[in-house]
Amino acid sequence: MGGSKQAPSVTVRHRRGDVVARAIAVLDERGLEDWSMRRLAADLGVRPSALYHHFPGKDALLAAVADELLARGRRPAEVVTWESELRLVCVELRDAMRSHRDAAEVIAAAHARGVGAQEPQRRMEAALLRAGADPDLARVGANTLLHFAFAHVADDPSDFTLGLGIVLDGLAARIDVR
Repeated sequence: MGGSKQAPSVTVRHRRGDVVARAIAVLDERGLEDWSMRRLAADLGVRPSALYHHFPGKDALLAAVADELLARGRRPAEVVTWESELRLVCVELRDAMRSHRDAAEVIAAAHARGVGAQEPQRRMEAALLRAGADPDLARVGANTLLHFAFAHVADDPSDFTLGLGIVLDGLAARIDVR
């Protein structure tokens, strides 16, 4: 211990995942309307500029939060049919949008801006392509399912299931015709 001086250690105060987790907590506590980089920084005890180490702007943070919400909603499953896979992705998406306060708005906004929440649509499109849909039908079908889930997030589960079945039946009819 004597007279030797230790160099000050440099530590990263918050990791990216910590920031995303706190952003979700702030979303739950205050809602999207009162959700900002400045508010999050204050909650983390850092200056807003510290958040830019992990996220170049609010859209990047929004995307990370949306993607984390979706990841938390994923279910491990071995899906046999394309219809089962589409149903699973839609239910996962709906559950993720219902999992936290204003999560539906976060996920929809990130998707609409093209900055995040793209994975469910990619999974749906891939399932439709595997089922034999042409690329246009796969793209439009995945988009239709995605927007169905966005629009029906607050529906009664049985109504959601019935409506989803109607959309899937229409896609199946289109694919069988080809």
